[in-house]
Amino acid sequence: MMKVPVAVLPSLLILDPLLHGWLLEDIGRGDRTTQALFVMGQRAGQAQWIVKEAGIVAGLPIAARVFHLLNSHITFTPLVAEGQWCDRGQVVAQIVGALDALLTGERVALNLAMRLSGIATATQRYVAQIADLPTRLVDTRKTTPGLRLLEKYATQVGGAMNHRMGLDDGVMIKDNHIMTAGGIGEAIAQVRAHVPYPLTIEVETENLEQVKTALAHQADIIMLDNMSLDLMRQAVTMIRGVSDRIKIEASGNITLDTIRAVAETGVDYVSSSAPITRSTWLDLSMRVTA
Repeated sequence: MMKVPVAVLPSLLILDPLLHGWLLEDIGRGDRTTQALFVMGQRAGQAQWIVKEAGIVAGLPIAARVFHLLNSHITFTPLVAEGQWCDRGQVVAQIVGALDALLTGERVALNLAMRLSGIATATQRYVAQIADLPTRLVDTRKTTPGLRLLEKYATQVGGAMNHRMGLDDGVMIKDNHIMTAGGIGEAIAQVRAHVPYPLTIEVETENLEQVKTALAHQADIIMLDNMSLDLMRQAVTMIRGVSDRIKIEASGNITLDTIRAVAETGVDYVSSSAPITRSTWLDLSMRVTA
């Protein structure tokens, strides 16, 4: 059975400043077209949001907030659940309120929902490949600057788990850290002396010797980076021979065609940037009906 996503929206304390900035970017000194046609707040309107291609819809609560920031009396009613698969032509939301606010907020709200829906749809395709296995798909920090919170929210909607949100979320000792620190053991020792409890320490490894070193220095999570399937299986056997509590993550060139074979090596997590970096927007449109 497919794993059920648990997606948590950012707090309004974080979300509202982002939306304010994006609205300001689009509106500038004023919506010249709408303001020339309508007196602010004087004419009511209704609109529908329609899916123009099949996929998972995400971002409806965020779109609602965009309109509410322009006019708190607008009613945005989702007609589908967040994360629901929708068919082409399906109406997914109805909006009622001041027509000027509907027209002014249309593009920012749609852009966000289309971007997030595209990510959620792509994520679900990856998750479906391993739905019957215990391995979980996790995202990465390869995100669009300014959109990380929302893009990672969208991967949750699609069924993935979030990896660390930022550099302060956890320790990941990567190849460049290892090289500059003088080795995996040296890097772990230095990091462990400085990071606060209870941050975990993850180490990126590229071969079995590095896996052995990470084990010897008690890394909490061991990433198998760009390893062959055979090497991954050997690494999983080595790690599980020492501990069943150390988490194992596989990463590097994960595709829809390879994710299942990688998961079947016995790793706990497969991390991939593809659902975000290789996804396309899901086409949505707004149609004013009255």
